[in-house]
Amino acid sequence: MAPKQLKLKNNLIKNRCLLTIRLAIYSQRFLIKSMQLIGATKNFIRKPFITYGIIHGLLGSLIAILLLILTLKLAQQQIPELVFLRNWFEFAIIFLGVICIGILISGLSTYFAVTKYLKAQSNDLYR
Repeated sequence: MAPKQLKLKNNLIKNRCLLTIRLAIYSQRFLIKSMQLIGATKNFIRKPFITYGIIHGLLGSLIAILLLILTLKLAQQQIPELVFLRNWFEFAIIFLGVICIGILISGLSTYFAVTKYLKAQSNDLYR
């Protein structure tokens, strides 16, 4: 696969994840504004959304790790010469990195999506 196609595919995946989070927050925009009108603080409003975002990031990263492990096992069965696939310490570091990145991306994107609707005026919610 050409680098340009790979970059395009990565951008599509990234945009799809961010749009999914934005859509979930968009559907709750009236709840966010209602909580704000009642007097809830911004952090009180953000907390449940960010918690769910982190949980979804963790689940997504665990699914990615499971698929990676299955791919590695299949590669070892099909090509026995792949000796470098036996160092599980390096894979543990990669798996930890995947989990951290999954949590970080989903948590930050949820934070920014909620902040967008916390800053919005009531009239802007209908647009």
